[in-house]
Amino acid sequence: MALCCDFIYAAENARFALTEVTLGIMPGAGGTQNLPRAVGERRAKEIILTGRPFTAAEAHEWGMVNRLCAPGRVVEEAIETGRRIADNASISVRQAKHAIHFGLQMDLASGMMLEIEAYNRMVPTEDRREGVLAFNEKRKPRFKGR
Repeated sequence: MALCCDFIYAAENARFALTEVTLGIMPGAGGTQNLPRAVGERRAKEIILTGRPFTAAEAHEWGMVNRLCAPGRVVEEAIETGRRIADNASISVRQAKHAIHFGLQMDLASGMMLEIEAYNRMVPTEDRREGVLAFNEKRKPRFKGR
């Protein structure tokens, strides 16, 4: 389930595993697709084909986990990150996420074109104008999602 998220925060004492092959099945729900994209093909094959558990520190070192948190602080740190994202222009967040997600599924030149198209969709928005104005006036922007 964690591999379906945009990013992962984990307690330092957390453990992960994709143990399906030890049960005569294989990972589903995107496990064979999301794990290699997070940790690389060779590491993903080792994790999936052995079914061996691994630590949060290893997951962080391999690029699967974004941040290690003290036990009991994961939710608090995730909420703080969510608040920071929510404070940004929703149109910008949506377009950036779209460009990252779909751009990774294409060659670089096509991804660059997708990025330009996503950016151009923001040019006429009130939020872009407010963001630039707030920057020039050295104040926090007040985004409206328009």
